[in-house]
Amino acid sequence: MSEPTGLRARKKERTRDAIGHAAVSLFLEHGFDSVSVNDIAAAAEISKPTLFRYFATKEDLVLHRFADHQGEAARVVRDRAPGIGPVTALHRHFRSGLDRYDPVTGLNDHPEVVAFHRLVFTTPSLAGRLMQYQHEDEEALADALGPGIQAHLRAAQVLAVQRVLARANWQKIADGRTARAVHPEAVADADEAFTHLW
Repeated sequence: MSEPTGLRARKKERTRDAIGHAAVSLFLEHGFDSVSVNDIAAAAEISKPTLFRYFATKEDLVLHRFADHQGEAARVVRDRAPGIGPVTALHRHFRSGLDRYDPVTGLNDHPEVVAFHRLVFTTPSLAGRLMQYQHEDEEALADALGPGIQAHLRAAQVLAVQRVLARANWQKIADGRTARAVHPEAVADADEAFTHLW
């Protein structure tokens, strides 16, 4: 008798999470380039082919943590309340993330989050792969904003602003400040940046 679809899906998700957790733990301990796919498969107690069924590349073992936010800006624009402009909706969403200390805003001082961001920002192959994720986000946001080159330019501007803000927040925390101490500056920076968008 086969497993119910829901149970199968949950088991796959647990396996994916376990592989990702094993990989990130090894990367944080030894550095991205010093850990092989074979090391990760051994730590997760799976075969290398099984690992590649869950993650297409070594970089995706790290960057899957961004998957929850994939297409988020486009969703914010599509789901905004009537009478609310796209920039206002995106600004409010980013501010809400700052208030929640959401790691994607860079404003989170949990040691593992700070180390994770350092790993991503200082490993060239991860930074390059992250750009692919961001390009997909940009295309989705442009589609949500409408047709034409203007929508693509606006999408690129918004995502560049969010990326710069998040990197600046992370850098302040990496330099030894707390997220709570940085929060007022992060809010002021976000308000200033979004004000200059179209």
